[in-house]
Amino acid sequence: MASVPRTDSPHLILGGCTRPAMRTLEVLSPEDGGLLAEVGRAGPGDFEEAIRTAAACRRALAEEPAWRRKERLRALAEALRLRAAEAAEILAREAGKPLRYARGEVERAVTTLELSAEEAGRLDGRLQPLDGLPAGAGRLALERRVPRGLCAFITPFNFPLNLVCHKIGPAMAVGAPWILKPAEKTPLSALFLGELLQDCEPPAPEGAWSILPALPEDASALLRSEEVRVLSFTGSARVGWKLRREAAAPTVILELGGSGATILAEDWPLEDALDRCARAAFAYSGQVCISLQRLLVPETLREPVLAGLAERAASLRRGPVLDEATEIGPLIREPEAQRVCAWIEEAVARGARLHAGGGRDGAFVEPAVLERVPHDLPLWREEVFGPVVVVETWRDFDEALELAGEGPWGLQAGLLTRDWERIRRAWSRLECGQILAGDTCMFRVDSMPYGGTKRSGLGREGVRDAVRALTEARTLILPG
Repeated sequence: MASVPRTDSPHLILGGCTRPAMRTLEVLSPEDGGLLAEVGRAGPGDFEEAIRTAAACRRALAEEPAWRRKERLRALAEALRLRAAEAAEILAREAGKPLRYARGEVERAVTTLELSAEEAGRLDGRLQPLDGLPAGAGRLALERRVPRGLCAFITPFNFPLNLVCHKIGPAMAVGAPWILKPAEKTPLSALFLGELLQDCEPPAPEGAWSILPALPEDASALLRSEEVRVLSFTGSARVGWKLRREAAAPTVILELGGSGATILAEDWPLEDALDRCARAAFAYSGQVCISLQRLLVPETLREPVLAGLAERAASLRRGPVLDEATEIGPLIREPEAQRVCAWIEEAVARGARLHAGGGRDGAFVEPAVLERVPHDLPLWREEVFGPVVVVETWRDFDEALELAGEGPWGLQAGLLTRDWERIRRAWSRLECGQILAGDTCMFRVDSMPYGGTKRSGLGREGVRDAVRALTEARTLILPG
């Protein structure tokens, strides 16, 4: 196995320094449930200390010149690039992610850090003459962006490296101190990144950052402390909205889930649509918040779509996550696989038709294709977070838009059509953060604005948008 970050004697990274841990967390393999590693588990006192040390260096970080922040981020990106193979193996093992997808995540993480480095040199403000009113004659308002302050980041298991970079990269770019609590199921890649950051030049001011694996109950100080100015969470809606209610932080950013819908129209080439939709539904066993869960097709295309998706689902290669040929792997834990299969069985009992998959072997779920799922069931209304796609037919495009907008979610929607009028209508009517014209709902590049509406979240990420979210305006009025 690739070197697991310092698990011979469990440690924490607190204030940028490695220290022994009094307690441990077990990291289990999604493939077989076996023990991968034991890492340090932070306690409430560790979080309180991390908050104190980070708050103490807030001014030093904010006054650091942009070129130092830029060079630090570039150094971290290059260090990760040079050890990409190790990072990918750690990701594959801890998250159950097939190696081909793990490599892609490492490449994206490098890009996210590079984009953050670029943004470090772009923090700007504006100049506004105030002579539009008599009292402002001769005066100027000069605005600059400054970091809001200490950031608390909580990240999920499904992209445990790149989503960490989406949090810490913008914070490092703007000069904000930060504390990261990675997902307790997948802390190894975050610790690996932290050890790379410890060796980067120029070093960050002492105390400026911490990576603290922990259980949720250990990290309550991140919610209570008024020193924490930004809380940014990516994960489940149930947890995210609860954190928002409890957080003392004045700025809360939530990147939550969805039940991703894509509308397929008659003008899109069918084979290309089937290839795209199969990837969007089954990549990383559907454990992606923008996975394709609901595919809306014209009635005339129902039979070829169901047959084509079923064929593609059955052809996906299952195997060890480190095997180059493996296309489909396990869910993160067996109870999640049991839940997904229970939802499928519930739908079939209510009259849904299963065209492919749905079986289970431990944490592995066979990629499933269904139709006629009742709309009051979780398989339609909730985020399945498993390898399942539900096909529904429509007679006219307005009906397709109604189906796509059903339910409490509003993250992304896809439109497989070249009809500009239909694209315009969807952009106007669908309540979601992003609408993808000419693709499925599962598309993201790390520079784009990204976030949801309704139950799917609050605020926007993507490197440039995150940089703005982590800063605020400070204005100087110059005398006349």
